[in-house]
Amino acid sequence: MRKWGPLTAVCLGTFMLLLDVTIVIVALPDMARVLDASLSDLQWVIDGYALALAALLLGIGAAADLLGRRRVHVAGVVLFAVASLACGLASSPAVLVVARGVQGVGAAAMFATTLPLLASVYQGKERSVALGLWGAVSGGAAAIGPVVGGLLTQGPGWRWIFFVNLPVSVAAVWLTARTVPESRGARGRRIDWAGTVSFAVFAAAATYAVVRAGSVGWASGRTLATFGVAALALLCFVLVERRVAHPLLELSLFRTSAFTGVMAGALAYNMAAFAVLPYTSIWLQTVLGLSPVQGGLAVLPLAATAFVVAALGGRLLHGVQPRLTIGVGLALIGVGTLGQAVLGAGSSWPALLPGLVVAGIGTGLVSPALAGAALAAVPPERAGMAGGAVNTFRQLGYALGVAVFGAVLTSRIGRTLSEGQAHALAGGGAPGLRSAGTPEHALRAAFASGLNTAAVVAGAVGVVAGMAVLLLVRGDRPARPVPQRPARVAVRAER
Repeated sequence: MRKWGPLTAVCLGTFMLLLDVTIVIVALPDMARVLDASLSDLQWVIDGYALALAALLLGIGAAADLLGRRRVHVAGVVLFAVASLACGLASSPAVLVVARGVQGVGAAAMFATTLPLLASVYQGKERSVALGLWGAVSGGAAAIGPVVGGLLTQGPGWRWIFFVNLPVSVAAVWLTARTVPESRGARGRRIDWAGTVSFAVFAAAATYAVVRAGSVGWASGRTLATFGVAALALLCFVLVERRVAHPLLELSLFRTSAFTGVMAGALAYNMAAFAVLPYTSIWLQTVLGLSPVQGGLAVLPLAATAFVVAALGGRLLHGVQPRLTIGVGLALIGVGTLGQAVLGAGSSWPALLPGLVVAGIGTGLVSPALAGAALAAVPPERAGMAGGAVNTFRQLGYALGVAVFGAVLTSRIGRTLSEGQAHALAGGGAPGLRSAGTPEHALRAAFASGLNTAAVVAGAVGVVAGMAVLLLVRGDRPARPVPQRPARVAVRAER
C-alpha cells in the first residue's frame, strides 16, 4: 500500500474525470426525454464540463503549486463528488448544466495535480512504471466510457452515471490522505488570476456564440455581440500574459513553429476525433432505435482500436519523429471521420464501422505523442507550461467542436425540415416527431444528411491539421523564455 497507494489514489481520480468526458454521450437521449432538454441544453451538458476543465486547468495548477498539490487535489475530488450528486439529482436542464460546470472545476483541480503528485512520489524506473500505468488507466477510461454509460442508463437509469462517482470519490480521498505526501512548487510565485479569468471568459463566450448561432443565426446581433466579447477577452488575455510576471502561458513559445503546430494539433485532435460522437449517439438511439448499451457498443470500435494502437505503438514506433506520428495520426483521424459520412435513409450502425476503426488508429497514434512533442518544442524550464497547454487545447477543441458540429448538423437538417423540427430532431426528439406525423423516411434522411455534413467538416479539420503538423513541427530550437520572468517548476511538466 505504501509503495503503490499514491498511484492507486491518483488513478482513481483520473479515471473518474476522464470517464465523465465520454460517459454522458450515450445518456443524452434519456436526459433529453426525462428533463425535456433542448439541443442547446444537451450541448451545454457536454461543454459545461469540458470548458471548465479547459479554462481553469493552468490557473488551478499554478495555485496548487503554492497551496499544496495534495490539498488542491483532495478539494477537487470532494467538489467533483458534490457536483456529481447534484447532477444525479438535477430536476431541470439548467440545474444539470450548472452542476456539470462545477464538476468540471473539480476535474480541473484533479487533472492539474495528478501527474505532479506522481512525479513527487516516484523516481527513476518506478516513475516510468507509474506513468505507464496512469496512461493505461487514462486510455481505458475513454474506451469504456460509452459502454459503462450505456449499461447504467439502460439499467438503473442515466442519473447513476453520476451517482457511481460517489463511492469512488470517497475511496480516492481516503487513499490520497493516507498515502500521498504533500508537495509544492517554487516559492515566490503568484497566481495569474487576470489571465485565468480572461481566458475563461474567452472560451465560454466563443462556445456560447457558436451554440446560440445554431438557433438565432450567425449574423444576428446577439451572436455578433457574443463573438465580440470573446475577441475582447482574448485580447485582454494576450495583453495580460505579455505583462504579468508569472504568466499562465508564455506567448513567446508560439514564436517556434513546432510549438504552434503541436497546439494546433491538440486543438484539432479532440475536435476531429470525438466532437461528432454525441450526435452519432443521438442518431443511433432516437432514429435507429438502438438501446443505450447497443449505442455504446456501436461507437466502441474507435476507442478500443485507439487503446490497442497506443499500447503497441509505444514499442513499435519508438524513435519515430513525433511530427510524423502526430501528423499521420491526425490525417488518419480525418480520413476515418470522412469515412463515416456515408449514411443514407436506410443506413444502420455497421456503416460507421470502417471509419471508426481508421479514426481509432489515428487516435492511438496521436494521443501518446502529443505531450512528448509539446515538451520537446520548449525549453526544459517551460515543460510544465507546455504540458498544461496541451491538455487545455485538447479540451477546448472538444468543447468548440461539439458546438460547431451541432450548428452544422441542425443547419443541414433544416434544409429539408422546418427549423423547429430540425432542432427537435438533432436534440433527440425523433419519437415526438414521429408521433406528430413526420414520415419516418424524412427523419432518417434528414438526420443522416446532417450527420454526414458534420463528419465532413470534422474530417477536413483532421486532414488539414495533420498537414499543418507535418509542415510546422520540424524540430525548431525551442524559444528561450523572457529573461526577467522566473522559470516554472519542471515537475509541472506532466500536467
